[in-house]
Amino acid sequence: MLLTSFLISKKLRVNQFIRAQTVCLVDEEGGKPPETVALGKALEMARERDLDLVEVAPNAVPPVCKFMDYGKYLYRQQKAERKHKAQQKQSEVKGIRIGFRTGIHDIEVKAKQTRKFLADRDVVKVTMLFRGRENTHKDLGMEKMKIFYDMVKDVCKLDERPKSQGNTLFMILSPVTNTGAPTNVPPKPINQSQPLPSSHESQNP
Repeated sequence: MLLTSFLISKKLRVNQFIRAQTVCLVDEEGGKPPETVALGKALEMARERDLDLVEVAPNAVPPVCKFMDYGKYLYRQQKAERKHKAQQKQSEVKGIRIGFRTGIHDIEVKAKQTRKFLADRDVVKVTMLFRGRENTHKDLGMEKMKIFYDMVKDVCKLDERPKSQGNTLFMILSPVTNTGAPTNVPPKPINQSQPLPSSHESQNP
Protein backbone atom coordinates (compact mmCIF):
# COMPACT_ATOMS: atom_id res chain seq x y z
CA MET A 1 0.00 0.00 0.00
CA LEU A 2 1.59 3.26 -1.14
CA LEU A 3 0.89 6.84 -0.12
CA THR A 4 0.42 7.82 -3.77
CA SER A 5 -2.60 5.48 -3.97
CA PHE A 6 -4.57 7.81 -1.71
CA LEU A 7 -5.99 11.25 -2.32
CA ILE A 8 -4.51 13.58 0.29
CA SER A 9 -7.25 15.61 1.94
CA LYS A 10 -6.94 19.40 2.08
CA LYS A 11 -8.06 19.50 5.73
CA LEU A 12 -5.86 16.96 7.48
CA ARG A 13 -6.18 15.71 11.03
CA VAL A 14 -2.95 16.15 12.94
CA ASN A 15 -1.57 14.57 16.12
CA GLN A 16 -4.17 14.51 18.93
CA PHE A 17 -6.99 15.34 16.51
CA ILE A 18 -6.68 11.93 14.80
CA ARG A 19 -9.70 9.84 15.90
CA ALA A 20 -8.77 6.31 14.85
CA GLN A 21 -7.47 3.83 17.42
CA THR A 22 -5.02 2.29 14.98
CA VAL A 23 -3.32 3.83 11.96
CA CYS A 24 -1.34 2.65 8.98
CA LEU A 25 2.06 4.32 9.05
CA VAL A 26 3.79 5.11 5.77
CA ASP A 27 7.53 5.68 6.00
CA GLU A 28 8.42 9.28 5.07
CA GLU A 29 11.51 8.05 3.24
CA GLY A 30 9.58 5.40 1.33
CA GLY A 31 12.10 2.74 2.34
CA LYS A 32 9.87 0.66 4.64
CA PRO A 33 6.55 -1.12 4.01
CA PRO A 34 3.42 0.33 5.66
CA GLU A 35 2.96 -0.62 9.31
CA THR A 36 -0.28 -0.80 11.29
CA VAL A 37 0.22 0.46 14.85
CA ALA A 38 -1.84 1.87 17.71
CA LEU A 39 -2.43 5.61 17.63
CA GLY A 40 -0.59 6.13 20.93
CA LYS A 41 2.53 4.42 19.62
CA ALA A 42 2.39 6.40 16.37
CA LEU A 43 2.17 9.68 18.31
CA GLU A 44 5.15 8.67 20.44
CA MET A 45 7.15 7.81 17.30
CA ALA A 46 6.29 11.24 15.87
CA ARG A 47 7.51 13.01 19.02
CA GLU A 48 10.78 11.05 18.90
CA ARG A 49 11.31 12.30 15.35
CA ASP A 50 10.28 15.87 16.30
CA LEU A 51 7.63 15.66 13.58
CA ASP A 52 3.84 15.69 13.36
CA LEU A 53 1.65 12.66 12.78
CA VAL A 54 -0.61 13.60 9.88
CA GLU A 55 -3.62 11.64 8.64
CA VAL A 56 -3.15 11.81 4.86
CA ALA A 57 -5.81 9.28 3.79
CA PRO A 58 -8.68 9.39 6.32
CA ASN A 59 -11.00 7.12 4.29
CA ALA A 60 -8.63 4.16 4.29
CA VAL A 61 -9.11 1.34 6.82
CA PRO A 62 -7.16 1.90 8.96
CA PRO A 63 -6.48 5.54 8.02
CA VAL A 64 -3.07 6.21 6.51
CA CYS A 65 -0.75 8.51 8.47
CA LYS A 66 2.65 9.95 7.77
CA PHE A 67 5.32 11.75 9.78
CA MET A 68 5.96 15.25 8.46
CA ASP A 69 6.60 18.85 9.42
CA TYR A 70 2.99 20.01 9.11
CA GLY A 71 3.91 23.71 9.19
CA LYS A 72 6.19 23.30 6.17
CA TYR A 73 3.52 21.24 4.44
CA LEU A 74 0.94 24.01 4.87
CA TYR A 75 3.42 26.60 3.61
CA ARG A 76 4.11 24.58 0.45
CA GLN A 77 0.38 24.05 -0.11
CA GLN A 78 -0.38 27.77 0.23
CA LYS A 79 2.50 28.67 -2.06
CA ALA A 80 1.23 26.22 -4.69
CA GLU A 81 -2.31 27.62 -4.42
CA ARG A 82 -1.07 31.19 -4.87
CA LYS A 83 0.90 30.13 -7.94
CA HIS A 84 -2.15 28.36 -9.36
CA LYS A 85 -4.36 31.40 -8.79
CA ALA A 86 -1.80 33.64 -10.48
CA GLN A 87 -1.75 31.33 -13.48
CA GLN A 88 -5.54 31.31 -13.62
CA LYS A 89 -5.80 35.10 -13.42
CA GLN A 90 -8.54 36.46 -15.64
CA SER A 91 -7.41 39.15 -18.02
CA GLU A 92 -8.77 42.65 -17.47
CA VAL A 93 -9.03 45.46 -19.96
CA LYS A 94 -6.87 48.35 -18.81
CA GLY A 95 -7.17 51.82 -20.28
CA ILE A 96 -4.29 54.06 -21.30
CA ARG A 97 -5.05 57.55 -22.62
CA ILE A 98 -2.63 59.70 -24.56
CA GLY A 99 -3.42 63.18 -25.80
CA PHE A 100 -2.86 64.66 -29.24
CA ARG A 101 -0.35 67.05 -27.66
CA THR A 102 1.25 64.55 -25.25
CA GLY A 103 5.04 64.88 -25.33
CA ILE A 104 7.45 62.05 -25.93
CA HIS A 105 8.49 61.82 -22.26
CA ASP A 106 4.88 61.37 -21.13
CA ILE A 107 4.34 58.79 -23.87
CA GLU A 108 7.35 56.86 -22.55
CA VAL A 109 5.83 56.89 -19.04
CA LYS A 110 2.52 55.59 -20.35
CA ALA A 111 4.33 52.96 -22.42
CA LYS A 112 6.08 51.68 -19.28
CA GLN A 113 2.70 51.47 -17.52
CA THR A 114 1.34 49.56 -20.51
CA ARG A 115 4.23 47.10 -20.31
CA LYS A 116 3.35 46.44 -16.67
CA PHE A 117 -0.28 45.77 -17.57
CA LEU A 118 0.79 43.39 -20.31
CA ALA A 119 3.18 41.61 -17.95
CA ASP A 120 0.17 41.02 -15.66
CA ARG A 121 -1.61 39.36 -18.61
CA ASP A 122 -4.06 42.25 -19.06
CA VAL A 123 -5.42 43.59 -22.34
CA VAL A 124 -4.73 47.29 -22.92
CA LYS A 125 -6.94 49.75 -24.79
CA VAL A 126 -4.93 52.81 -25.85
CA THR A 127 -7.12 55.84 -26.54
CA MET A 128 -6.38 59.27 -27.99
CA LEU A 129 -8.97 62.02 -27.65
CA PHE A 130 -9.14 64.86 -30.18
CA ARG A 131 -10.46 68.26 -29.15
CA GLY A 132 -11.70 71.02 -31.42
CA ARG A 133 -9.46 71.59 -34.44
CA GLU A 134 -7.34 68.57 -33.52
CA ASN A 135 -9.97 66.48 -35.34
CA THR A 136 -8.55 67.71 -38.65
CA HIS A 137 -5.15 66.18 -37.84
CA LYS A 138 -5.98 62.57 -37.16
CA ASP A 139 -3.15 61.55 -39.44
CA LEU A 140 -0.74 63.05 -36.90
CA GLY A 141 -2.59 61.21 -34.17
CA MET A 142 -2.08 58.00 -36.09
CA GLU A 143 1.68 58.66 -36.22
CA LYS A 144 1.71 59.16 -32.46
CA MET A 145 -0.12 55.85 -32.05
CA LYS A 146 2.62 54.23 -34.17
CA ILE A 147 5.28 55.72 -31.90
CA PHE A 148 3.48 54.37 -28.84
CA TYR A 149 3.04 50.92 -30.35
CA ASP A 150 6.71 50.74 -31.30
CA MET A 151 7.64 51.22 -27.63
CA VAL A 152 5.71 48.13 -26.53
CA LYS A 153 5.49 45.88 -29.59
CA ASP A 154 8.07 43.40 -28.25
CA VAL A 155 5.68 42.38 -25.44
CA CYS A 156 2.31 42.56 -27.16
CA LYS A 157 0.30 41.78 -30.24
CA LEU A 158 -1.99 44.23 -31.99
CA ASP A 159 -5.49 42.85 -31.56
CA GLU A 160 -7.12 45.85 -33.16
CA ARG A 161 -5.40 48.42 -35.36
CA PRO A 162 -5.85 52.12 -34.54
CA LYS A 163 -9.44 52.93 -35.39
CA SER A 164 -11.28 56.25 -35.47
CA GLN A 165 -14.51 56.46 -33.54
CA GLY A 166 -16.03 59.92 -33.32
CA ASN A 167 -13.44 62.23 -31.81
CA THR A 168 -11.30 59.38 -30.51
CA LEU A 169 -8.67 57.07 -31.91
CA PHE A 170 -8.02 53.75 -30.20
CA MET A 171 -6.13 50.49 -30.56
CA ILE A 172 -6.20 47.29 -28.51
CA LEU A 173 -3.08 45.42 -27.39
CA SER A 174 -2.89 42.00 -25.78
CA PRO A 175 0.08 40.25 -24.12
CA VAL A 176 2.13 37.71 -26.01
CA THR A 177 2.62 34.33 -24.35
CA ASN A 178 5.50 33.92 -21.90
CA THR A 179 7.45 37.00 -22.91
CA GLY A 180 9.44 37.26 -19.70
CA ALA A 181 10.36 40.73 -20.95
CA PRO A 182 11.19 43.47 -18.45
CA THR A 183 8.77 46.36 -18.03
CA ASN A 184 11.37 49.13 -17.97
CA VAL A 185 12.98 48.68 -21.38
CA PRO A 186 13.63 52.10 -22.98
CA PRO A 187 11.58 52.89 -26.11
CA LYS A 188 12.92 52.10 -29.54
CA PRO A 189 12.91 54.69 -32.33
CA ILE A 190 10.15 54.05 -34.87
CA ASN A 191 10.54 53.87 -38.61
CA GLN A 192 7.52 55.94 -39.58
CA SER A 193 7.70 54.77 -43.17
CA GLN A 194 6.48 51.34 -42.06
CA PRO A 195 2.76 50.95 -41.30
CA LEU A 196 1.39 49.22 -38.23
CA PRO A 197 1.00 45.47 -38.75
CA SER A 198 -2.45 43.98 -39.09
CA SER A 199 -3.92 42.05 -36.17
CA HIS A 200 -3.19 38.79 -38.02
CA GLU A 201 0.48 39.44 -38.73
CA SER A 202 3.32 38.32 -36.54
CA GLN A 203 4.46 40.88 -33.99
CA ASN A 204 8.01 39.60 -33.65
CA PRO A 205 10.57 42.35 -34.32
